This record gives sequence, C-alpha cells and structure tokens, in this order.
Amino acid sequence: MTEGNFVDYVKMFVSSGNGGKGSVHLHREKYITKGGPDGGDGGRGGHVIVRGKANLWTLLHLKFKKHSRAGHGEHGSSGRSFGADGEDVYIDVPLGTVIRDTETNNVLFEITEDGEEQILAEGGKGGLGNWHFKSSTNQTPRYAQPGIPMEEKYVTMELKVLADVGLVGFPNAGKSTLLSVVTSAKPKIADYEFTTLKPNLGIVKYRDFQTFVMADIPGIIEGAAEGKGLGHYFLRHIERNSILLFLIPADAQDIKKQYDILLDELRRYNPEMLDKERIIAISKSDMLDDELQAELKTELDNELPIPYIFISSVAQKGITELKDMLWKMLNN
Repeated sequence: MTEGNFVDYVKMFVSSGNGGKGSVHLHREKYITKGGPDGGDGGRGGHVIVRGKANLWTLLHLKFKKHSRAGHGEHGSSGRSFGADGEDVYIDVPLGTVIRDTETNNVLFEITEDGEEQILAEGGKGGLGNWHFKSSTNQTPRYAQPGIPMEEKYVTMELKVLADVGLVGFPNAGKSTLLSVVTSAKPKIADYEFTTLKPNLGIVKYRDFQTFVMADIPGIIEGAAEGKGLGHYFLRHIERNSILLFLIPADAQDIKKQYDILLDELRRYNPEMLDKERIIAISKSDMLDDELQAELKTELDNELPIPYIFISSVAQKGITELKDMLWKMLNN
C-alpha cells in the first residue's frame, strides 16, 4: 500500500430510514358488508450499520463518501399487508476503528473483531395499522400510527492501528529499516527526516510458525503532543499496541535523555500509555566496537529503568534475541 492510500480519519453524514406509516383501511368484499379494519403495519426504516472487516487496513474507501443514507420503510396497505422494511446500509471499516459523534466528540463504539456489526443510525419503527386498535367499543378505528422518523448525525471515524508491537522513536532512528528486516513489509527508507509519512504494518515470523504484528509509527519529535511535526497525527496508533519498542540510535548524544523525551510525549498525549510494557533497542550498534559497547552498557545499566538490547538491522545483530524478548513479553 502506498503512503497516499493510507487514510485513518474521515468524517461522514449518516441517516437511517423513516418508518412506514400504518394503513387505515376497512375490509370491503362482496357478501361481507362489515369486514372491519385490516390496515397493515408500516415497514421499519433501514439501519446504517458499521461492520468490521479484517482484510481492510485503511479508511481510503470512505475518503470521498460524505453521505450514507439507508432506505425508508414502505407504508402498510389493505389486507393486513405489512410494508417492506427499508434497505440497510453497511459501512465496512478496518479493525481498530473508533466512531465518534462529531458534534459531542463522544465515542459511540469501536470495532475490534472481524464481522462485528454495530448500528450507527437506527431506522425508524413502522407505524401500526388500524387493525391493532380494534376493540369491542371501537370496532371501526379510522386511525393508524405514523412511522417513527429517521435518525441522522455527523460522525467521525478514526482508525487506530491494531498491532502487538509499536515502534517509537525520533526520525531516522532506524524504525523502517528494522521493520523491513524482521517482516516482509517494504517501507520507504531514506536518509532524511520524516521518510515515513504513514504507519506501516508487518507480520514478524517467529519460531514454530508463530507470528506477531509490528507497526512502524512515523517519527515523533519533541513537542509532538502539542502538534509539532508529524508525530501528533499518529500518536493515536500507539494507543493500541501491547508493547512499545523504543528505538534509539547508538550514536545519540544521550540515550537516556532521548528515551525520557519520547516517554514524556506519550505521557502528555495519554498518560495511560505509560502502563504498557516497554523495551529499548539501541539501533545502529554495528558502529560500536566491543570496548565502546561495554562502556555504554555499564552506563545504561545504571540509567535505564527498563530492559534494553543492542541491535543492528543492517548487520543482523541482536535481531533474533530481540524477537525472543518481544515474544516472551507478549506471552507472559
């Protein structure tokens, strides 16, 4: 999937269908002079239904679909004939999509399972025909219920990528390179900031045909939680990751400081992110000789509060050990 085809935020107007009117009809037939009321019920208005699809990865197909309207219920008729229900409309979305009411910003629901269906706008109920109102004291009722009107609203759909492991780091930390090495994903890799403009997902193959999903989130810079750079657009995707893998290059001036800045951005965006399991990968460690790495290890043992590992995606150094650590954390 190209970057331009990844869409994770759309707004839409939805409206269900009106319920059909109940019929006011009195039975008339040869040899039956007083057949009584036989007006049928109106049909239910169509629902607007959101449905989860595991084979979708983006909201691109909804980017230019600004309206979604369900069908109206048909009116009842004579002979207790019920009106047909209005046609339901289905909106297919990828797993991890959160639907909000645009006006109140309240979360209506979220879709997390394949085939899961949630009614976004409920169709109006059809009105009852006059045969329902027949009684011993009112044998020829000449009234019926109108249908209940449609429901309409503006909604916002926001995709939060579902992945087991989310890569967190500054631009040019080596996240895309790592993803390309441990998965079959082919993210854009180049030597300039913000090479990655959209989240990339890849499936990491582990031992005994087991797998887990890793997501490369576009680079975060200091101040991202306040809207600086590109990272603030994609912090929402990190919310759904089980493990946060911080990537910090070995040539960073202060590894602990970079980790603290990244952690602070996550905290300011959503404090609940700090409850996730975390691990640090010191990338590009092929630039370090054994002596430098030993010195750095001694320093980091005293500074870093979470597990860390030295890796090199290019030299395939520490990659297997990293997979082992991640798998163990995912299955504790």
